[in-house]
Amino acid sequence: MSDKAVPHGRYAPFGTEAHPTNTVASGMEWFGPQDLYLFNEGSHLRLYEKMGAHPAVQGGVPGYHFAVWAPNADYVSVIGDFNGWDRGRDPLRPVGSSGIWAGFVPGVVAGQCYKYHVAAPGGFAADKADPFAFTCEVPPKTASVTWDLHYQWHDESWMKNRRARNAHDAPISIYEVHLGSWMRQADPPYHSLNYRELGEKLARYCRDLGFTHVEFLPVTEHPFFASWGYQVTGYFAPTSRYGTPQDFMYLVDVLHQHEIGVILDWVPSHFATDDWALGRFDGTALYEHVDPRQGYHPDWGSYIFNYGRHEVRSFLLSSALFWLDKYHVDGLRVDAVASMLYLDYSRREGEWVPNRYGGKENIEAIDFLRRFNEEVYRHYPDVQTYAEESTAWPMVSRPTYVGGLGFGFKWDMGWMHDTLRYVSRDPIYRKYHQNDLTFRMLYAYHENFVLPLSHDEVVHGKGPLWDKCFGDEWQKFAGLRLLFAYQWAMTGKKLLFMGGEIAQRREWRVDESIDWHLLQYAPHRGVQDLVRDLNRLYRTEPALHEWDNHPNGFEWIDCADAAASVISFLRRGKSCEDIIVAVFNWTPVPRWGYRIGVPGPGFWTELLNTDAACYGGSNVGNRGGVYAEFVPMHGRPYSVALNLPPLGAVFLKGRP
Repeated sequence: MSDKAVPHGRYAPFGTEAHPTNTVASGMEWFGPQDLYLFNEGSHLRLYEKMGAHPAVQGGVPGYHFAVWAPNADYVSVIGDFNGWDRGRDPLRPVGSSGIWAGFVPGVVAGQCYKYHVAAPGGFAADKADPFAFTCEVPPKTASVTWDLHYQWHDESWMKNRRARNAHDAPISIYEVHLGSWMRQADPPYHSLNYRELGEKLARYCRDLGFTHVEFLPVTEHPFFASWGYQVTGYFAPTSRYGTPQDFMYLVDVLHQHEIGVILDWVPSHFATDDWALGRFDGTALYEHVDPRQGYHPDWGSYIFNYGRHEVRSFLLSSALFWLDKYHVDGLRVDAVASMLYLDYSRREGEWVPNRYGGKENIEAIDFLRRFNEEVYRHYPDVQTYAEESTAWPMVSRPTYVGGLGFGFKWDMGWMHDTLRYVSRDPIYRKYHQNDLTFRMLYAYHENFVLPLSHDEVVHGKGPLWDKCFGDEWQKFAGLRLLFAYQWAMTGKKLLFMGGEIAQRREWRVDESIDWHLLQYAPHRGVQDLVRDLNRLYRTEPALHEWDNHPNGFEWIDCADAAASVISFLRRGKSCEDIIVAVFNWTPVPRWGYRIGVPGPGFWTELLNTDAACYGGSNVGNRGGVYAEFVPMHGRPYSVALNLPPLGAVFLKGRP
């Protein structure tokens, strides 16, 4: 296999028949002139159809065609199970001046391990995994595996109608999942479930709770499990830890059949430094920069892609479109966009190289991100891209033709940090920090936002969401229900990391299942029931999603009652009849007869109360609703007197 000692053998010179039945082709039968031009020009978007290992027939003999980019090598061969890992038996040939080495090896079948042996001037020699491999050995083994991606899909209905499910005016409620730790086997050794075992369980769970999409932490192959998938070695391979490529297709297929969209976390910002992978691929900095001030990430100990290199752009663009094409994925969330945009990201003075104008903006990365979004939406206009961008970079989710980066959505990291800081404060002092709740509306429509409560907030000593909420156990549960109601009521799409919906009491651990046993306790079931009802309202009430990214969808009723730590606002739909009033009491003190202005007369139905007994609350509320009175308040002729529950939220609906 790949990790055992491999004999060097004798390299056969080109022009000889190193393999008895291998008539080594020049590669031009496989690569047309247009392929080579687009690859070297940085515009080839379907490299996965040409590069890597593909079943083929040559001279009536079946086998596999191999192709790899190694422009500085002086010898490349394929080694694997099929030739005894003999480095001299199956050499590849250069394809013109493209830097590609290619050739056909007869007798190779699907499921065999292989690597490329790459030798270069100066004594460099290494056995490298295939950058375009469709699947790999289960880590810690490192070989690539020959494969065929044929699969019979059954998601025609979803694919036909998904444009509406991904639209900006659609309800998008995302359940963020790490596949290896969402649910593990119930009995020792507690292994992760495989893709097929996860399929029905995850699909039914998400549908039951009302989530519209799942977002997977990176499924691309990665050697170190504890990296959560963010240290990638295989940009075209779903990790083999949970099964085959077809098994992952099955997972996506089943989710689609249950009307759940699939978003993948995609990582073009950096890659793993393992010596058998992309780094120093042909003895030179091929995918990364030579200068470590540009090519090495100090925070993550990883290499940074050279976005200015044409072939690297072709590689990354092809990877992005590959998942949309072959795996029917509905969206790509790009990780760590800020680290791509800024040359001085996480670097001190003197540790970074300015751009050609002397600035800190990474011009090549900016161009790449714009090109990425243009190509995604050109070829798959019914999907979305999402940016995890943590700074105030302008127009991240605006079209490239107006100067934006072109993403469909941007994570609102400011909302997340402000809100979590607020809920962690003692309610006695919250009146001094009302701006943590109100500041967001000053910029809420600068971007198309997703409101994330993500995995990053429940690891590395930050504690679970439940524990971030201040107070005793009762207050923590009430505070968490209030937090979720606030998230679902605010403008923007929703994202919640797994475990939050059951009020997990400990940090997420990548090698353990989330604590499903907590659902035997009523307060935890109550939080889960609330999330289910919030998703139901979000999906069925146009006022809560149609204008998520437009000023028409939001209007303050009162954001200034800091003394009581109460805020109230309206959400509106495109129809003038779709109006919801949301009121939030951020103290553990009930507010009896609390009056707020409403848009008109009539009965205002209490759609949801986070303090209801069914959620584990104290049942302070308004007995199904209240009638508006002709009592002016908050600049409106009509108002209602509400009983506001402690650490509770109330949603009302009327038809003025």
